[in-house]
Formats: sequence, C-alpha cells, structure tokens
Amino acid sequence: MDFHATPVKTVIIYHSGYGHTARMASAVAEGAGMGAELIAIDAEGNIPDAAWQSLEDADAIVLGSPTYMGGPSWQFKKFADASSRPWFEGQWQNKVFGGFTNSASVNGDKLNTLEYFVLLCGQHAGIWVGLDIKPANVKASKRDDLNRMGSYIAPMAQTPADATPDEMSAGDLQTAQLYGARVALIAGQLRAGKLQTV
Repeated sequence: MDFHATPVKTVIIYHSGYGHTARMASAVAEGAGMGAELIAIDAEGNIPDAAWQSLEDADAIVLGSPTYMGGPSWQFKKFADASSRPWFEGQWQNKVFGGFTNSASVNGDKLNTLEYFVLLCGQHAGIWVGLDIKPANVKASKRDDLNRMGSYIAPMAQTPADATPDEMSAGDLQTAQLYGARVALIAGQLRAGKLQTV
C-alpha cells in the first residue's frame, strides 16, 4: 500500500485542565497532517462513544496530559483504565504510539507522565516513537528553542502557572509539531508494509 495515497490516521487523545495541553495537542495534530483527529477527554474523564472507534481505526495514537502531582491527570488515568476493553481484544496491537505533557515547573516530574504513556503503549503491544531533536542545553539556549526540556522519550512543555495558553513557548509548540510529523511518518512507513504482524 502507498502510504502517501491515503493520509495516515493519527488520533491525538488528551486531557487539558487549563488549555495548555490542548494547545500542545493542536500543535501535534498540525504536524501529523490531514489524517489527524483530536479527541479531548472531558472534565469527568470520559470520551464520546464514537471516539473508541476512531482509536480502533487509527494508525497512530498520541497520548497527552498535563503533569499533576508527578503524573498524568486523574481524568487521563480514567481513560487509560477504560482502555482495558480494547486491550482485551488486542485492538491497538502494533499501532504506533506517542505522547506529550506540560507542567508549570521546569522539572515538574514530567518524565513520570511520559513513562506512564510508554507503559500504556507496551500494555497495548504498541510501538513507541521517541523524539529525534537534540536538546537545547548550552549557555546560549533560549526559552523558544526546540526541545529545551531535553526530553528524548517525547515532547515536554513548561508553562508558568500564571501564564495563559497563548503565552506558551513557541519552541515547545514547534517541538510538538515536529513530533507529530515524525509519528505520522513512521506510522505511514509501517503501514506501507515494513511491519509484519506475528
């Protein structure tokens, strides 16, 4: 199959408490291209019934949550628990996975959130896509540089607690956009026949 003929279907499923993670999700979707679909987990931790079919039909699933108290939000964890239904039927096996997170602190224990996503991917027998952007870690580095958080697992963003989504780092958002493009590219290559199901 020519993966250029049909857009790769990338579903970005995320919870956003104050709009920052939603803006990051939009950047991932922009990078992923025409086949991207955004699904928001609501304030009660639920998604529409039709969203489960979108996830089953996806070539790639990208997980997003703010980091609260050293991990993903409870709303995201409720969704993750509910994903035991597609897990039981192996619906997400061999799908490409990715993720992203945002917190107010520079560290904020964001790594725990990304590791939670990687484990969820593993439970679903998925294939994780890491970040391929070298970190901005020299004295001349600035807030709007790419991968300024120095993450390799997936994009991390940092937004001060009193900053609006419009004030997010342009570098963090561009990192998310480039990551979305990478996830879609790899999913398309695998869909084209480079991955054999065993």
